[in-house]
Formats: sequence, structure tokens, C-alpha cells
Amino acid sequence: MAREKLVVLDALDSAKTQWYHFTAIVIAGMGFFTDAYDIFCISLVTKLLGRIYYTVEGSETPGTLPPNVSDAVNGVAFCGTFAGQLFFGWLGDKLGRKRVYGLTLMLMVVCAIASGLSFGHSAAGVISTLCFFRFWLGFGIGGDYPLSATIMSEYANKKTRGAFIAAVFAMQGFGNLTGGIVALIISSAFDHSFKAVPYDVSPAGSLPPQADYVWRIIVMFGGVPAALTYYWRMKMPETARYTALVANNAKQAAQDMSKVLQVEIIAQEEKTDEFVQNPGNSFGLFSKQFAKRHGLHLVGTTVCWFLLDIAFYSQNLFQKDIFSAVGWLPTAKSMSALQEVYKIARAQTIIAICGLIPGYWFTVALIDRLGRFWIQLQGFFFMTVFMFALAIPYNHWTLKENRVGFVVMYSMTFFFANFGPNSTTFIVPAEIFPARLRSTCHGISAACGKVGAIVGAFGFLYAAQSTDPALTDAGYPPGIGVKNSLLMLGGINFFGMLFTLLVPESNGKSLEELSGENEEISVETVEYPASSSRTVPV
Repeated sequence: MAREKLVVLDALDSAKTQWYHFTAIVIAGMGFFTDAYDIFCISLVTKLLGRIYYTVEGSETPGTLPPNVSDAVNGVAFCGTFAGQLFFGWLGDKLGRKRVYGLTLMLMVVCAIASGLSFGHSAAGVISTLCFFRFWLGFGIGGDYPLSATIMSEYANKKTRGAFIAAVFAMQGFGNLTGGIVALIISSAFDHSFKAVPYDVSPAGSLPPQADYVWRIIVMFGGVPAALTYYWRMKMPETARYTALVANNAKQAAQDMSKVLQVEIIAQEEKTDEFVQNPGNSFGLFSKQFAKRHGLHLVGTTVCWFLLDIAFYSQNLFQKDIFSAVGWLPTAKSMSALQEVYKIARAQTIIAICGLIPGYWFTVALIDRLGRFWIQLQGFFFMTVFMFALAIPYNHWTLKENRVGFVVMYSMTFFFANFGPNSTTFIVPAEIFPARLRSTCHGISAACGKVGAIVGAFGFLYAAQSTDPALTDAGYPPGIGVKNSLLMLGGINFFGMLFTLLVPESNGKSLEELSGENEEISVETVEYPASSSRTVPV
């Protein structure tokens, strides 16, 4: 049977959409705006870094980052994110969501700005500095995943909870778009101020000395939006679910939510004690009871996120390589360094507008109608379909007259990633686990996703190399080619469909129903007139 529901929790579940919901979405969402900007802006400047620091005098082509350097630059932030998700996820359950929320944001601000600085002028000094600070930037970003998702799920009402959490995550799309726009503005401004010629006309003239400022400004800008939201993050009260169910402070939870909801809420201290002390609400993460209740759920959330991120981050980080392979971007030697940054940024911006952003907001609009399960399942299905549609007739898409079609199809894979598992893998772990383990389990799920991102970031870089040794990038061994890489990503998405079957539907249920925390005692329900709170027996 169900346990009697605490007044403060029922007030949250049944609350109408209010201004504080939108405030929480913006405050938490700006963290994800910064996350996406910082993670993906690096893909805009890696070609420029190769030209500045690794061009060999007399070479027929511009310099590129050596394989080990490219691996480090693209993947080190993911390593930091992995560690941050596990550490801050655990810390959010131990100390409270709010107490560590500001720390993650300050890490992001400081390390984003420091990423554009360098200790020394040599390539080794610059890249070492960049990688060092991007690791700690990733560490802060990692903490934002479990904390933002958990905070939003615990603030939201059960009717529109999915849309609210999805809206927080959807800010990633605007972060990605802003990265492209900032790169377009900065590269265009520098190109107009410091004219350069294509590399095949003059290698030295294709790279003005001022180009070194371009990548620094782009990566440092990521600290600006995070800094703007710090004050408001610190003003947010701790979530009532943590205060009542984990910290066992019913009085403080009632006071905090009375201010937020603008209604009087009774502090049920005895019922809170009974709730917290119940043996069914005290098992740990590594207990048999957790394995029985939530073991398969945790397998489902972790494996789905792992598989999704292999495909999603492969596509995002190496858009420039795929576009070059099909001829949508000119060859590097036919452009100056700043022109190359501009055209890569333009391509990423088009993809963000056409595929990334619409997919996120389709999820926001429909998740509380269709449910999490069906959105994730159809997302993996259509990602599989479009990957195979790109890969099987791959030679068809490389023809000049078919390049627009390729970009449209490629955009659709992003659309269904975001109107699909990229959103739902973030939402569901914040809903289905007990309050005392919610942040930890979300952090574990997200960390498994980042392992997938690391596999995608490192693996795709090598796998997508041409099978012909003469056509591989400098320093890389032959790979399986873009066509076979896309086929492989399609297969990964198919397995994502299968593991989705382990994930429960959480639509329309309270967090306590989903986690099983509200079981075992006969009940009464709570109703709220506009001006007062009272209980009515069932």
C-alpha cells in the first residue's frame, strides 16, 4: 500500500505552473548552455590550432593536430566530466544539491577563462595549458548534470515535470548554436581586419599572427553566461525533497516551499521521521534491495546513455571531418586559417538550427503527452534509419549535386537524437531513483554516457580515416572509412532501442511513486484550496 504523502511533497506535485518554475529552468538551463558551449566550441578551433602550432614549413597542406594531441584536446574535457559526474553526483546526495551547485559553476567560469591562457609560447606549453584547464572545466560541467537534473525534477510538479527537465537540457542547443555564432563573428571580424590569402597561394600569408587570439576569445567566452547566473543559483533554496526526505528537516522544507509556492504548508515532523526511518527507505546503493528494486533500471539508464553518447558525440565533434569528406567544406589548402574557422562554424550553426534545436523543443512540447519511453524508442529507431540511409549509399552523397541532401539527412540524425534519447537519458535518471540516491544514480548514468563520449571522441577519430594509407590525415593509421563508421554508429543506435526496454515509463507519476519511497502504510491524500492546506481521508 501507499504511504501517507507529506504535505510539502504533494504541494509540489500538484502545484500549478508558476513563475518560480521558469526561474528554475533559466538558472539551471544556463548551466547547460555553458556546458554545451564549452564542450563543443573546441571542435570549431582544432583546425586553427593545427595551423598555428603544427604547420611544417614547406608542406603542401596546412598543419593539423597530431593524433595524440587531437585525442587529448577533444577528449580531456570528457575525462573531467566523467569524474565530475561521479563525484558531484555523490556529493549532491551527501551535502545537498544547493551546497555544491555554486561550486560547479565557479569551476566552469574560472576554467573556461583560463583555457584561453597559455604558459609559454611553444606548442607543448599551449596545448598542455589548454588540456589542463579543460579537464577541470569538464569536472565542473560533470557536476552540473546530476545536480541540475535532480534540482529541476524535485522542484517540478508531476504533470509537467518532463517538460521542465527537458527545457533545462534544451539549453544545450542554444549553447551549441551560440558557439557557432561567436566563432562566425570573431573569425569574420579578424578576417576583415587582417586580410589573409588561401594556403595554396601563400602558406605564410594564410595565417596572420593575430589568428592566435581567435581561438582564445572563442573558448574564453564560455565563462560569461555561467558567471551571469552565479548570484541566482546561490539564492535558490534547497529542494524540499532533499530537506525533508534526506536531511529529515520537515520544518525547513515547509518554510522554503511556503515562500516558493506562496501558500502555507504544515511541517509534518513526525510523519517525516516515520518516512525517513522506515527500513524500506534506508537501503544503500550496493544493497540487495536496491538491486532488486532498481538494478535493471540502472542498467537501462547507464547502457542507453553510453550507446547514445558514442553516436551523438562522434557526430558533433567531427562534423567538420564528415563535411570535408563529402565535399561540403572546401579543402584546407584552398582557404586561409580564418576562412576555415568561419566555414566550419557556419556548417555547425546550420546543423544546430536545422536539427539540434528543433529536436530539443519537440521533446519539451511532447514528452508529457507521449511519455519518455516512446520518445526514446522512436529516437533510437530513426537515428538508426538515418545513419543507415547515409552509410549504405554513401558514394551517392559524396556527389556534388547531392551534398545538400546529405546535410538534410545528417541534420535529421541530430533532430531525432534530441527528440529522443539525448533528452530522455538525461530526464529519466532524475525521476526513478530514491531521493537519497537520486543525484548519485544520475551521476553514474551520466558518467557511463561520458565513457561513450570518450569512445566516440577517440574511436571515431581513428575509425573514420580512409582505408587508403595515402588519404589518411597526417600521423593516423588507415581506418575503416566514413561509410563503415556510419554503419557502425547505426548498429550502436539499434542496440540503444533494445536496452530502452529496461527503462520504466515515469510520465505522470510522483517521484515517490516511481522510487517506491511512498509504499507500505495506509493513507490519506492531501488537497489544497487556494488559501489553505488540509487533509482529507480516503
